[in-house]
Amino acid sequence: MKIICTTLNAKYIHTNLAIRYLKAYSAPEYTIEIPEYTIKDPALRIVTDLIQKGPQVLGFSCYIWNIEETIRVIQMIKKINPEIIIVLGGPEVSYDGEELMKRITEINVIVTGEGEASFKQLLVHIENSLDFTSVPGIVYRNQAGEIVVNHLIQKIDLRDLPSPFRFEEDIPHLSKRIAYIETSRGCPFNCQFCLSSIEVGVRYFDREKIKEDIRYLMKHGAKTIKFLDRTFNISRSYAMDIFQFLIDEHAPGTVFQFEITADIMRPEVIQFLNETAPPGLFRFEIGVQSTNDFTNELVKRKQNFEKLKRTVTMVKDGGKIDQHLDLIAGLPEEDYQSFRKTFNDVFALRPEELQLGFLKMLHGTGLRRQASQYNYIYMDFPPYEILGNNVLTFEEIISIKQVEDVLEKYWNDHRMDTTIEYLVSRVFPSPFDFFQQFGSFWDEQGWARIGHQLEDLYLRLHQFLSQQNLTDFSIIEGLMKYDYLRNQKYKPRKLWWEERLPKQERSEIYQEILVSPELVGKDFAAFKLSEKDLYKLTVMEQLHFNLDEYLQSNSIVEGNFKLLAYYQPETTTAHLFTLQ
Repeated sequence: MKIICTTLNAKYIHTNLAIRYLKAYSAPEYTIEIPEYTIKDPALRIVTDLIQKGPQVLGFSCYIWNIEETIRVIQMIKKINPEIIIVLGGPEVSYDGEELMKRITEINVIVTGEGEASFKQLLVHIENSLDFTSVPGIVYRNQAGEIVVNHLIQKIDLRDLPSPFRFEEDIPHLSKRIAYIETSRGCPFNCQFCLSSIEVGVRYFDREKIKEDIRYLMKHGAKTIKFLDRTFNISRSYAMDIFQFLIDEHAPGTVFQFEITADIMRPEVIQFLNETAPPGLFRFEIGVQSTNDFTNELVKRKQNFEKLKRTVTMVKDGGKIDQHLDLIAGLPEEDYQSFRKTFNDVFALRPEELQLGFLKMLHGTGLRRQASQYNYIYMDFPPYEILGNNVLTFEEIISIKQVEDVLEKYWNDHRMDTTIEYLVSRVFPSPFDFFQQFGSFWDEQGWARIGHQLEDLYLRLHQFLSQQNLTDFSIIEGLMKYDYLRNQKYKPRKLWWEERLPKQERSEIYQEILVSPELVGKDFAAFKLSEKDLYKLTVMEQLHFNLDEYLQSNSIVEGNFKLLAYYQPETTTAHLFTLQ
């Protein structure tokens, strides 16, 4: 019996852990092929490839990001070969399976929830031409065409699950893709917007097997390993043991990513990481979602924001771990002004990344069942994103989306941190107000519909700021020049600004520097640049304030200064100096 389990990943760099668990659990009785595609692949190409493989059973792992494309694929496959048994599984089909099967008649079976044991038992029944009455955890069509729901009997003992990583065909791809790993399933919390709240309690995999899997992944070149645990640090002793193991045995260049509940993280754990973890080894994702206590109470979310701030601040001060913080716009009773406060509360922590998302009414969640209570309107199709509720209009949602657009480009990508910090702390009333005003301007110009180069980002911010009647515009321009030059690896061929130091004045200063390089400073003089290298490898531009003074003391001293950037060829590093 030819069996294929597949999925359409969001990106090529992603891998699907679920189909690998199915393959491992079904062996040795059944051999499963696990080709993967992406949602960008043409449907006909996917169909062609799958049909040519000749499956009798074809399973798809389904998520909010791929369900529509998956349905198109299975509908085409069924037209070509109606005899192929189509099986769907995954979070997107586990909670309203009966309704989905009524709508999509090409589906033969849906495996609901945890699928390893159910799928293997299903294969036994298919192979032996048995009915599916005794297969737990599935929705299926019987011989009369009726839809039958078999409830799941019990959960698997995770300690007995075989490793999903020991497949030869995966080895060539490990260094190019994200490797996902679980050490537990379930979540101790009950947030009503999240699917993880449906499974009560937390179950753990065998700890030593997990460590062996990590050793295997690192040995074969995995560079990014992401833990899928919903709350990795719910058990302090468990988290500490894994942290210590990763610190002791990590391979150079490997990054481990975790979802952390920040307000329950003990200071001694952070102190341990700050003292012992190599820089860049760990990356934390922290779901803040909202700082509105009433909103959190309505969605049964327990969060102590003061303790969360303590954790984020301690981690940031340690300088070892990048942090990605998440917000959700559209939660119950959080209106536009309340979300503005949430945004500013969290941005004040200056996370390396701030992800602004919008509430999705996922199948199976408590909030979807309570939608009418808050007058939610939302998309009937994936991603089921809200379009408004009793306190947030559609127009306000669009405004927040404008914030999201420029936040991603101008903060999360870290193209001009010094400039943005100046703008959000000195020029605009709050960080949210800057991103909102700039985002609205961006949208009005139609820039959201076109591409952009790095220079375009600077020019567009410059155009926006030039219309604000700012008294310190020349200071901001200088900071933008500084950000642009310091983030280049090589001397830029193209500069985005119009104000240039006159060529004659530049040459005169260069001649002075050649005679007395100490004028720039001891660090610059140590490079011992020749006249050729000075002209070839440096950029000099006008500033109207003392940049060094600002960077050191955060104070503005106006005057006639120059910014000199030297691009060291051997290291592709920019060295910047201020001189009068």
